[in-house]
Amino acid sequence: MIEAVVFDVDFTLAKPGPDLGPEGYRRLGARFGLDLAPDRYDQARRDAIATLKRHPELDHDEEVWVLFTERIIQGMGGTGDTYACAVEMTRAWERADHFELFEDALPVLDDLRTRGLKLGLLSNTGRDLDVFVAHHGIDVDAILTSRVHGKTKPHETIFRAMLEKLAVPAGAAVMVGDDPDDDVGGARAVGIDAWLVDREGRFPQHPQRLTDLRGLPAALGLTWPLR
Repeated sequence: MIEAVVFDVDFTLAKPGPDLGPEGYRRLGARFGLDLAPDRYDQARRDAIATLKRHPELDHDEEVWVLFTERIIQGMGGTGDTYACAVEMTRAWERADHFELFEDALPVLDDLRTRGLKLGLLSNTGRDLDVFVAHHGIDVDAILTSRVHGKTKPHETIFRAMLEKLAVPAGAAVMVGDDPDDDVGGARAVGIDAWLVDREGRFPQHPQRLTDLRGLPAALGLTWPLR
């Protein structure tokens, strides 16, 4: 019997708003004297992901994300003080009002809550998720970020810490996220079942894959009547 569902946040429940997208980079770059091309953003971000280097012990390290962001800025054509611009953009990612919930997020969370399930948010972020849930009107039982915990997903301790917060065993929890390694692989390594949310169709062969959150209750076998 499932007792709790744990969700990743970014690109699972929420997406970056305009200030964190191509035009946001262009506007911020201009403040630092950088001429950034919005049409180069997508490829720059893909290249930055491909070269992303985590802390070897999976420690939460803000510098990793600053350098990741600087790589995007440089890929968009930025030359000059790209580091200072990256620091400012990384700070912008910490603001709750710079994010928008996917339209399926609140209805599915409400559905699971009505069924009596506990809900948790588990994120590799430096953002204050207490502020985030208050801003977006999300009702959850437990919140944990890598900044608070000290380790990032897929480190097993961050998943175990979430189970402790929810007071449920691994076999009674399900993880839902957009990353097959951080979310799905990390959860399964400690005995938590997991589903991948593949909104952009990047992983069509994944065995437990959803294209959005609407199919989650059925995927979890939650066919009993709402309480």
